[in-house]
Amino acid sequence: MRFSKGNDALGTKNRGDVCESSLCTLCRADCVGKCETWLSSMVGRELLYPRSFGLVTAGANNTSHVGVSYNSLRVQGYAYGANGMTNELTNSPDDCVFPNVSLETEFGKKQKTKIKMPLMTGALGSTFIAEKYWDSFAIGGALVGIPVVIGENVVGVDRNSEISNTETKQGKIKSAPELDRRIDTYLRYYDGYGAIIVQLNVEDTRNGVAEYVVDKYGDKCIIELKWGQGAKNIGGEIQVRSLEYATFLKNRGYVVDPDPTKEDVRQGFEQGAIKAFARHSRLGGTNLSSVGQVQEDFMSSVAYLRSIGFERITLKTGSYGMEELAMAIKFATDAELDLLTIDGSGGGTGMSPWNMMQSWGVPSIILHAKAHEYASLLSAKGKSVVDMSFAGGFALEDHIFKALAVGAPYTKLVCMGRAIMIPGFLGANIEGAIYPERRAEVNGNWNELPKNVLEVGKTADEIFACYHDLEDKLGKDEMKNIPYGAIAFYTLADKLGCGLQQLMAGARKFSLNKITRQEIFSGNRETAKETGIPHVADVNDESARKILNS
Repeated sequence: MRFSKGNDALGTKNRGDVCESSLCTLCRADCVGKCETWLSSMVGRELLYPRSFGLVTAGANNTSHVGVSYNSLRVQGYAYGANGMTNELTNSPDDCVFPNVSLETEFGKKQKTKIKMPLMTGALGSTFIAEKYWDSFAIGGALVGIPVVIGENVVGVDRNSEISNTETKQGKIKSAPELDRRIDTYLRYYDGYGAIIVQLNVEDTRNGVAEYVVDKYGDKCIIELKWGQGAKNIGGEIQVRSLEYATFLKNRGYVVDPDPTKEDVRQGFEQGAIKAFARHSRLGGTNLSSVGQVQEDFMSSVAYLRSIGFERITLKTGSYGMEELAMAIKFATDAELDLLTIDGSGGGTGMSPWNMMQSWGVPSIILHAKAHEYASLLSAKGKSVVDMSFAGGFALEDHIFKALAVGAPYTKLVCMGRAIMIPGFLGANIEGAIYPERRAEVNGNWNELPKNVLEVGKTADEIFACYHDLEDKLGKDEMKNIPYGAIAFYTLADKLGCGLQQLMAGARKFSLNKITRQEIFSGNRETAKETGIPHVADVNDESARKILNS
């Protein structure tokens, strides 16, 4: 397969076993490096190229394509032509250079949401990781100009939130300080590109999160209905090690395992036999037994959200089977939703049952290929298909290109989860090591800079390749308020964007809307069969023969 623990050409190394995405299966917040994503968060676009220039030559080792995966797709290149040049640029060699590739795009139906590059974060919800590193994720995403998603259960797990119950058992939020913090942090640096998206699950709906958000923030937020994700087929969960907090969550209406209100469980915890509790969300749709009922319930939910003031509504679905995939695309299209995120298995999470994560659901490449097939069926019937985002095990610039091509023209952006959390961890560790007095505040894990960082630099302006770009953008005074995790996020995004520009220029596509399925081919026959993307030896074979026979 494509990724091994070490990459000698780039000088990178994974700490643990390697995923299809190139990340370690277990990504630690305190890691001292140095996988490709970790190192890219400091040196940026330098990591697009082999190391030790002038001393080495380098050759690709990804010559064997085994199995069906995104890594068994390859990018098509062309020796002539140029498509999608914008504004006053021409098709001359002076203009057709990769920095002129436009990465700006938009999604949505009646109200378009503009983004600076085709990327969004995964849902960052009630996990402690999301809470601790939120400033890095939110500020970094806002500065890059991409959507950031606030995941489920943020209000419910916040001990400082106030929720009152009404006679209809529908909660009414009086205050939600953690949710407010997350929204306000993003909006502080929002400049018209990107969006803050707030997810709803069963508990969020009961607690009245949608009503609270629209009343306080109006059209500044997008609301997202959630069906599932690509790492598990049950609701979200977190682990807590406090009996008091576990009891609080139980009283808030969550499923907590084991039950902290039972006397034998309390005794077991006090004696040390029980050391932690898992808080779970509920499954949605359990009172529905047919496709028709699901459709009716979904349309009713969308209508309600519109009636209370939401202008932009999205849907996130997981790696369920083909029926649920078809429902998601059809219902989202009929309801004129602004975006549908389709998350395939192979994606990551903060806490999922391990063997469930290993064995449940439809792998991303299969799910996304079928999404394109189903969207095309609707388009052939004259439907204006919902804009889509693909998720599930993406980390690198070629993943972005391939996912956009697999779903073209319906896929407008790609969702990354774990990959764009890594710079948040790294930046916080660097900041805490350089300024020990900030370590607790930024949740840094290092007492000093490790060797892998010192090889890059000793100060922030030496370590982060995009430090001065951001300083020029924000000014020196405001730069002092930017967490190092956000600077690392911005630096990684710059590397991903530059790499995507290079791939697009090689395919002679200078605007995102010009990417088609003809820009990729399958590296083996099995992938071609399962995805409908032709094998490398078959692509343009007919036109090649015409040239030879002319």
